[in-house]
Amino acid sequence: QVQPVESGGGLVQAGGSLRLSCAASGRTFSSIAMGWFRQVPGKEREFVAAISGKGISTYYSDSVKGRFTIFRGNAKNTVHLQMNSLKPEDTAVYYCAARTGPLLSSSYYYTDDYDYWGQGTQVTVSS
Repeated sequence: QVQPVESGGGLVQAGGSLRLSCAASGRTFSSIAMGWFRQVPGKEREFVAAISGKGISTYYSDSVKGRFTIFRGNAKNTVHLQMNSLKPEDTAVYYCAARTGPLLSSSYYYTDDYDYWGQGTQVTVSS
């Protein structure tokens, strides 16, 4: 069992930066692939970024590529999402997710590919 817990959300002006963190408890974390998704009311949860268990492979949605960076923290069981050049359209609840199997290049962007989810953290970008 893995329980991801997000932190670091908040209110920021357009053009600013935020760093989200995900700390996971439970089974050995270093081999677990992790992803970030986001959701706004009335819309489906959408993929943002993912990182493989050893941090070698990373994936991003086109909408955040070049602005967001996903990376594993020095502390065990942590993954971060550095968000720069934030836009009002980045406003959403951000969710951390964990996948017990290897990250698949063909399906990492599907919510169904992930086994455990955090409760989410709100990110609001004002114009």
